[in-house]
Amino acid sequence: MTDAHVHFRDWNQSTKETVLHGMLTGVRAGFDTFFDMPNCNPPVTDRETALRRLELGKQAEAELKKQGFDVHYHLYLGLTSDEKQIADMVSVYNDLFPKVCGMKMFASQSTGNMGIIGKENQMAVYKALSENNYRGVIAVHCEKEELFKPDASSHSMKRPSISEEASVRDQIDCVDKAGFKGTLHIAHISTKGALDTVKDARSRGMRITCGATPHHILLNSDCETDIVKMNPPLRPETDRLAVWNALFDGTINWVESDHAPHTLADKMAGACGIPGFEGMLLVIRKLREAGMSEARLNELFCTNALEVFGIKEKTAPVPQITDEMIARARSAYAVSAWN
Repeated sequence: MTDAHVHFRDWNQSTKETVLHGMLTGVRAGFDTFFDMPNCNPPVTDRETALRRLELGKQAEAELKKQGFDVHYHLYLGLTSDEKQIADMVSVYNDLFPKVCGMKMFASQSTGNMGIIGKENQMAVYKALSENNYRGVIAVHCEKEELFKPDASSHSMKRPSISEEASVRDQIDCVDKAGFKGTLHIAHISTKGALDTVKDARSRGMRITCGATPHHILLNSDCETDIVKMNPPLRPETDRLAVWNALFDGTINWVESDHAPHTLADKMAGACGIPGFEGMLLVIRKLREAGMSEARLNELFCTNALEVFGIKEKTAPVPQITDEMIARARSAYAVSAWN
C-alpha cells in the first residue's frame, strides 16, 4: 500500500523516530511506499539536505530488503517564500524525480515552523513555481492563520473549520491567477466546506486532489485530548461525516496517515501529531464493514496517489486487516490515539 503523507523525523528528532523505524513499522502494517514530508529538523529546503535525506531513505530500503521487504522511499521538498529557493527546489525536483515526489507548502505554522503566512506571500510561491515551469504536485497544509482564535478554550476551537475552508479558497484563487499548471493537493482535508470548494474547482477543470487522514475520518472534536491533538485539529461531527462520505463519492483521492510520532513527554508538553499506521488499518477495517468495494479501497490506499504523482511503481493490494497487524502498529510507539 501507499502512504503519501508521513513525517519520519530522524536527525535532531531521532528520539521521536528514525526513517528506518518508520518504514519498518509501516511495512509490517502492509505499506510498501512512503512519501516523507520535509518539516523535519533540519528541514528539507535545500539540495544538500534533500540528498542527505534521500540517502537515509536509501539505507532504510537496503536494510529492509535484507529482511525480505520491497519498500520505496520518496521525499517532498519544503518551500519558503524566497524566489531563488523555489527555483532551486524545482531544479532538485527535475534532477531527482521520482525519488523526490513533489513540493510542500505550509499555509500556517505547524510542527517545524515552516508556515508561509498571508495570501500575498502564498501567491508569490505559485508565481515562482509557474515561472520555473514546475508541473508536479504541490501539497498544501491549508489553515488560514489570520482566522485562528488563540484565546479559545480548546485546540479545535483555536484553529476552527473556517480557517481551513478560507485557506483552500486562497490556494485555488492563487493557482488560477498565477497560471500554475501543476496539481494542487489539499493535504489532510477535514471540513465539509473545504470538500465542497474542491469539488467546485474540480468541476471547472482544475487539477486538484485531496487526501484524508484516519483521525479526521474516524474521530471528531469530542475525542480531543492532550494526546489526541494534531493540525488541522479534529472537527465537529458534521465535518467528520462529510469526510467519511467523500471517501465513497470519489471526492477524496486517497487516504494519507499524516503519521507524526512524538515522545510522550513532547505530547504532554503540547506537541501536535500522532502515529498514523494503526489508524490507517482501522480505517480499512471500518470501510470494509461499511461495504466499500475492494476496487475503491485499492484506489484510496494503493494506486491513486502513485498515478497523480506520476510514479510508476507496483504496490501491494490492500490486505485483510488482522488484530495482530493493528497491535504491532500500536506497540511501536509510546502514544496512540486509538486506545
